[in-house]
Amino acid sequence: MKTGVLGLVLGLVLGVGVGRMIWTTNSGPTDSKAATAQVAAAPAPAQAPAAPAQPAQRPILSPTVFKVPLEDSPSKGREDALVTMVEFTDFQCPFCGRASATVKQVQEDYGDKLRLVVKHHPLPFHPRARPAALAAAAAQLQGKYWEYHDKLFANQKTLDDASLETFAKEVGLDIKRWKKDMADPKTAAIVDRDDALAKQLGAGGTPSFFVNGRFFSGAQPIEIFRAAIEEELGKAQMMVNEGMKPTDIYAAVLTHGVSAPPAPPEPPVQKVELGTAPVKGAADAPVTLVAFSDFECPFCSRAATTVNQLEEEYKGKLRIAFKHQPLPRHPNAKLAAVASMAANEQGKFWEMHDKLFSNQTALDRPSLEKYAQELGLNMDKFKAALDSNKFEDYISKDSAQGTQLGASGTPTFFVNGRQIVGAKPIEVFRKVIDEELKKSGVASTQGE
Repeated sequence: MKTGVLGLVLGLVLGVGVGRMIWTTNSGPTDSKAATAQVAAAPAPAQAPAAPAQPAQRPILSPTVFKVPLEDSPSKGREDALVTMVEFTDFQCPFCGRASATVKQVQEDYGDKLRLVVKHHPLPFHPRARPAALAAAAAQLQGKYWEYHDKLFANQKTLDDASLETFAKEVGLDIKRWKKDMADPKTAAIVDRDDALAKQLGAGGTPSFFVNGRFFSGAQPIEIFRAAIEEELGKAQMMVNEGMKPTDIYAAVLTHGVSAPPAPPEPPVQKVELGTAPVKGAADAPVTLVAFSDFECPFCSRAATTVNQLEEEYKGKLRIAFKHQPLPRHPNAKLAAVASMAANEQGKFWEMHDKLFSNQTALDRPSLEKYAQELGLNMDKFKAALDSNKFEDYISKDSAQGTQLGASGTPTFFVNGRQIVGAKPIEVFRKVIDEELKKSGVASTQGE
């Protein structure tokens, strides 16, 4: 394939469904089923049928060059190969298994021109991915990484401890040494190092590939691999023709690369109407934080602790408002929301708020009544509120407002209308709050 056909090849495959496109934006943990963007049909002349507008596509092969260190990761191919492809993989990921066959084929196609380096990126929702990564890292210490790598991908559905040991025996490892190396913290540190690097580079899922530093993700068709390699091969050959040693190509290509993807643009500032939402803090506070939350969402509970800390740090400067967004897949979230509003009727919203987040695994009706008793609420009035539908419309309107503002999951916050998604570290909130205080001419807590 010639370099000149790269644009044609990429154009042909842009419409192909991507296996696990995982370029992340570091939005932070949220409880959400990500909503897909909708593209409206473009208006057409009266005499012609309307044609739907095509959604904007992110290039499959990133134009950005990332600095991907090779370190002591398993490598296959010559050091003077003109193209180096780094793969972040998960041995339990079916897409990685599928991509493995494609990678082998391009290795055969390009021979000495291509070097493959593999790094570990076991995903947390694959329970056997990390043990498999540790087992492979231990196999590498005996010079048998690639044999063990192939065993794991050939047996993705049997990665239990006994099977991992069986594979070790089959590839001829010293089992006693292998077990010792698997348990060694130094081996775990290798896996952790690779995993952290993947996240730093914006490769949040698997498989992820960097071809001479240029990123693409997923179990892509082989044409994508070939096109990426061809383009980088052409550039590298030009550098060799100009006198550069082939062994210096990778370092030279990465010289002006970046270590992380650029931060996504901040969403536009929203006007968030508080209505009759429960509020605490000074009415004239220069900064208002509005939380769209779900009492059964573990990320919301984590974020609630952060908000409580912010309240203490920014006393008199921060007002906090709560909006309901109970997610349908949380069976007790809506009843918990009703309970909080029933407590609000009796002046105890925030006390009930704290009770609910402290007891997320017990939000059934008897538990809610128990919390109401502990708070000293009028139980007849509280029970009547739970039995009625009096807060149904109120909670629905909160949820609809959140969706309209772009809060598709929980928790989502608006700090003076600026969106923060997920249970972010407190530093993220402080930065936005301090910027808003500066705008209002008020000294920030952190600067005092």
